[in-house]
Amino acid sequence: MQTLLTTANDTLLRPAGLDQEALSKVLSGMMTHNIDYADLYFQYSRSESWGLEEGQVKSGSFNIDQGVGVRAVSGEKTAFAYSDDIHLDALQQAANATRAIANLGQEKTGHSILTRSHAPLYLPQDPIASLSAEAKVKLLEKLERYAKAQDPRVTQVMASIAAEYEVVMVARSDGVMAGDVRPLVRLSLQVIAEHNGRREQGSSGGGGRFDYSFFTDEVLQDYAQKAVHQALVNLDARPAPAGSMTVVLGSGWPGILLHEAIGHGLEGDFNRKGSSAFSNMIGQQVAAKGITIVDDGTIANRRGSLTMDDEGNAPQNTVLIEDGILRGYIQDTLNARLMGMGLTGNARRESYAHIPMPRMTNTYMLNGDKDPQEIIKSVKKGLYAANFGGGQVDITSGKFVFSAAEAYMIEDGKITYPVKGATLIGNGPDVLTKVSMIGNDMALDSGVGTCGKEGQSVPVGVGQPTLKIDGLTVGGTSA
Repeated sequence: MQTLLTTANDTLLRPAGLDQEALSKVLSGMMTHNIDYADLYFQYSRSESWGLEEGQVKSGSFNIDQGVGVRAVSGEKTAFAYSDDIHLDALQQAANATRAIANLGQEKTGHSILTRSHAPLYLPQDPIASLSAEAKVKLLEKLERYAKAQDPRVTQVMASIAAEYEVVMVARSDGVMAGDVRPLVRLSLQVIAEHNGRREQGSSGGGGRFDYSFFTDEVLQDYAQKAVHQALVNLDARPAPAGSMTVVLGSGWPGILLHEAIGHGLEGDFNRKGSSAFSNMIGQQVAAKGITIVDDGTIANRRGSLTMDDEGNAPQNTVLIEDGILRGYIQDTLNARLMGMGLTGNARRESYAHIPMPRMTNTYMLNGDKDPQEIIKSVKKGLYAANFGGGQVDITSGKFVFSAAEAYMIEDGKITYPVKGATLIGNGPDVLTKVSMIGNDMALDSGVGTCGKEGQSVPVGVGQPTLKIDGLTVGGTSA
């Protein structure tokens, strides 16, 4: 897909050969039935990845993709078609395919297309072109050297970098046309440390909406230190105990628990259908006082941020829970209209071949007033989960299971020894009511999050301050 990008302040991106008149004609043709809303989503993307293992770059990929998604909405019904051919004939065929959604009705008047611009949250740069192939290989080799230099017990290093350059444009039946240029990079590091026949791993990484120049020597050394630290801690870890106990969650990436156990339950589609544990609870106390959770897609350069969402609307800083009271849901156009609520700019899609859904951007809990050390000192016996691995949640019930990648026992107000194999088991809405202390050290994750929903993956961010949770079930491996 050839595109025209005018200036950094004008992010209108027009597919070659499709002028405003042609796009308006396609949309007007779609609106001749009982259609409430229609849009065209054009996308061009280039992506790459490089992987290092055993001291050599052994894997690499490069991909180019382009296409257009055509959507028509009538009531609760959505008709969707897509094509990787963006010429007018193919676009018209895709538009025709969506007409089966509604019975013949009164013809609707088309709109002239108006350009909408949004304040950019990141530069319209191509991260893939920001380093030569040789420099990308050297970056990975340097990261491996930094990791191995941390400790002689480090025996294996696996590292990867990935970048994406994405250009999108949305044309809508209400006359709005908007576009965006989206850079994205990510670095992942995994190390394995061995001692006395025991092998443990640690990981780290980061990224955001910028180019490879972000990964300076200082940043690479920080990633290496964190990954090796985690691996060495796990070398000394004892089996985690099991049972109900006080759990302290660290700041930053442990916010992934909020994202999974609570954030998904606040997405508009689940609440419109009544399948969320938070359905019909706006205005009610759903969390302990002091808890405020927001979804903020407006933070510059963050992995989960967007200058515009995938319907051409501006993202917002949306308060979901305020001082324990449920204030709202994450919305796209369809669910906001059907629920009679305002847009929040959270329509997201993996690509032109997918329909948009209400999805999180950067979801995090705001600061409390407690010093993290004060929180630790308040615990007689419990678990400190400093970092998380994987997890899963049931949206309907809110039940979750998460594994701790780095955890320690707390005894008499002090962090004593590391433990391995700890899993946190609970219910998202229930956990919110058991938060008894909120730290003043809120941090966002380093830029590694990817969220899956109904087969679609999108980049996201999470964050939180240190939290004390009273009476959370811990699944352990201690006899």
